[in-house]
Amino acid sequence: MIDIHPEAEQHEVLRSRDGWDFDRYSLIWRLNKDIAINLQWVESLSGDVKTSFLATLKYYAVMFSASHANNVCQRAKWFFRFTGGKLDTRSLLAYRSSLDSSKEHYLGGLRGFFVTWYRQGHPGINEEFIKTLQAWVLKGNETGRAVLQMDSLNGALTDIEIQGVLDIAITCYSTRRLRLEAFALILTLLYTGRRSIQIVALKIKDVRTTTRNGIAGYEINFPRAKQRHALWRSTFTSYAIDEDLWLILQLQVADTVRKLQSLVEFPLSAALIQELPLFSDFADVSYRTTEQDLLSLLQFDYVHAPVTICNTALTRFSETHRVFSERTGEPLNLTSRRFRSTLGTNLARQGYGIAVVAEVLDHSDLQNAGYYIKSLSDIVERIDKAVAQQLAPLAQAFQGVLVTSEREAIRGDDPSSRISNGRVNVGTCGSYGFCGALAPIACYTCSHFQPWVDGPHEEVLNELLASSDRIWGVTQDIKISSANDRLILAVTEVVRRCADSKRENRNG
Repeated sequence: MIDIHPEAEQHEVLRSRDGWDFDRYSLIWRLNKDIAINLQWVESLSGDVKTSFLATLKYYAVMFSASHANNVCQRAKWFFRFTGGKLDTRSLLAYRSSLDSSKEHYLGGLRGFFVTWYRQGHPGINEEFIKTLQAWVLKGNETGRAVLQMDSLNGALTDIEIQGVLDIAITCYSTRRLRLEAFALILTLLYTGRRSIQIVALKIKDVRTTTRNGIAGYEINFPRAKQRHALWRSTFTSYAIDEDLWLILQLQVADTVRKLQSLVEFPLSAALIQELPLFSDFADVSYRTTEQDLLSLLQFDYVHAPVTICNTALTRFSETHRVFSERTGEPLNLTSRRFRSTLGTNLARQGYGIAVVAEVLDHSDLQNAGYYIKSLSDIVERIDKAVAQQLAPLAQAFQGVLVTSEREAIRGDDPSSRISNGRVNVGTCGSYGFCGALAPIACYTCSHFQPWVDGPHEEVLNELLASSDRIWGVTQDIKISSANDRLILAVTEVVRRCADSKRENRNG
């Protein structure tokens, strides 16, 4: 262990609920792959309070989730810093008075801990203190604000923003500017809306094929999170996925197996491969690792990637390959929580009730799912030409380069590079590779597209808007009729740039 209390040379090795051993007398309690509780601040507490606090925290570290034990410890640290290490009714009253309504949940989180302390008979807390604490009605942690307000920085993403993330991620992966692991993580977060802790807990066996009523399909069997008293990977819910995500995850499976096989000297059996993490961290594996050693590590999260890998992948992607928001004109702030909020919001938009939203998001109750239903009135629905002209410069959906004529374009001397709308040519493709995308519709959001200044781009735009109107008239489904909104913004931006270029040439 890292540090030992200087006054105590004894050891008491305990096991957290996630299977990690920690020394009761260490100043660092490592409870799982992601959470280590730092207890150096406890040294400032007096004898009985210090001993009783550690005894109660030990119980939490063994019996409850690592995140819950860590949260309680952090709340206690700020409580004792405010009270100067005192644990009496007067200090309790003063601490509550210092909290505004948005922070009352700090004390609410500590209430159960102090009650456990008292009921277990540890010294330092009297009956008056507990009765006072239990008599209070404390406001809980405020949730759902970003969803209800459609927060452009932290709330659900719009369809245009999501499509932008997907388009740029696919482009970056196909051009080797995005690693497979990061691409697989981003797609899993985007398509499933699952929490990061669920994604890093996945094993290869959780990504599976299905057959229902003779129809083949694909699904991920996700370990549940935030389940009271549930052990790691003890409860699951399945989530259907499409073939595109399944194929990418199969590449990730192959990469994980390849990495591990390069580190160990024994062949990996088919059964062992199924137990491997989908997203791995093999830092503790070497050629000296035996098959039995590996099987022991696989019982818990030792060789699974840390939770931070998800937001790290999103942050690096955001910083390196910026996706702009049509609402703010700024690069998107991407977090796993935003993808989750987006999934819930889209379900509500499609008319699904609170029970379905809760089930898809894997909520154990209906309370938080209700925020998605309540947020519906704040959602802007359809985009028209006037709105597109306002949003296009902000969204920056057009990724190509405007050229004056075919002669200026990359591959401009190759007739096969011309892109047509079915009647006339609108630009040039600068890619030398094969592309199976539908031209010219897919071209306007592609970085290889070189639209000509004199091309009939407004005709393409009018056709897209008319198509959106027709689909809306038939389906009355905002999700379907808005499927090409980002493309509409890209074409609108090309129309605007062409107009600017022609104006400059006239004035010049």
